[in-house]
Amino acid sequence: MSIRHVVSWRLASTDPAEKAEHAARIIAGLESLVGVVDDIRSLTVGADVAGGDNWDVVLIADFDDMDAVARYQAHPEHQKVGAYIRSVVSARMAVDLNF
Repeated sequence: MSIRHVVSWRLASTDPAEKAEHAARIIAGLESLVGVVDDIRSLTVGADVAGGDNWDVVLIADFDDMDAVARYQAHPEHQKVGAYIRSVVSARMAVDLNF
């Protein structure tokens, strides 16, 4: 059984151009972890295209087990990306599920 790690963020900025820049940097940062963090089995990340009251950016990543998720989260490169994300978001939602 594998783990699907799903995280959504709401960006703090209300300026559309700044929000787009922050979303792009989050996406690029998370995508850069593929091939660097060996525990990532698949990773999809993107910005919301519908607008409205939706979450702004979502990550869907697959791992072998919760130990692999923990190693991913502790990885120094993930920590760098996470620091940037925390600096530009106002809210975070996460869920880990078996699939």
